[in-house]
Amino acid sequence: MKLADIYLFLQADIEKIEKELEVALRARHPVLREASTELLKAGGKRIRPVFVLLAGQFGHYDIKNLQQIAVPLELIHMASLVHDDVIDDAELRRGKKTTKARWDNRVAMYTGDYIFAKAVETTTYFENPQVHQVLSNAMVEMCIGEVEQIRDQYNWGQTLRVYLRRIKRKTALLIAVSCQLGAIASGATKKVQRDLYTFGYNVGMSYQITDDILDFIGTEKELGKPAGSDLKQGNVTLPALYAMFHQADIKDMITEQLSESTNERVNMDTIIAAIKQSGGIEFSKNISDRYLQKAFEMLERLPDIPAKSSLTQIAEYIGKRKF
Repeated sequence: MKLADIYLFLQADIEKIEKELEVALRARHPVLREASTELLKAGGKRIRPVFVLLAGQFGHYDIKNLQQIAVPLELIHMASLVHDDVIDDAELRRGKKTTKARWDNRVAMYTGDYIFAKAVETTTYFENPQVHQVLSNAMVEMCIGEVEQIRDQYNWGQTLRVYLRRIKRKTALLIAVSCQLGAIASGATKKVQRDLYTFGYNVGMSYQITDDILDFIGTEKELGKPAGSDLKQGNVTLPALYAMFHQADIKDMITEQLSESTNERVNMDTIIAAIKQSGGIEFSKNISDRYLQKAFEMLERLPDIPAKSSLTQIAEYIGKRKF
């Protein structure tokens, strides 16, 4: 089953959100307009808006309210991707040239800033201060996560705790608040809001760990970028972290071959093969499954409505996805 099949019944509302994203990204300046809509055209899973809509089913479902939450959350995600590509010096995303590759770093950074600003502007619809507090806190934490990633580039001695804290800020938190804010916007109970936040956090952690696994076992066609790209850019993810901790020869190989000045000349195939045989993939899958199990446990606490079944299926998909 494809991910989109799980929430096919929400298709009409997702299309409304897609149109609102297009409206939000219209800019008078031609370069900003083209650059900011490029990633939108490239598509995406729209996981965050979907979680907003499903969480909204646990209260009074009003698409007008919910799209005013879903749109800024997706914009924040998109802006972070534009900035990520600058930090990582990435040429491809979803199989297409990144903003920084099509223009340059300066245009990409201002494009990301513009998209962030449009996200903030969109939330002015809400008078509820909690909505603004949750969103602003998420943006602050994401920025801290970005700074930590820059700090830890090519830091081959970082710990598991540092890695988990970073992916919480960069990925899991936005998925968690997507669930939380969908519940808040629909007037769901405080308990449901908390349970959905915790569900989203655990799903988000599993989602990012799965992404990090796929970076080593996926193909360039599936990933939209070369395999091992994260490690090549100096970003240490869980499979590599495990491999380096348990096998000194793998750590020596990585530290000797990968640096800011040499990474363009490195053949990643040998490094990827070593990480695969180290047990790092299996260990990472086990950690991802633990987070998923916690997510399923939180779902058990929620009311038995159709949206609960959809959330369960999405969590299952995330644990099994291949790209």
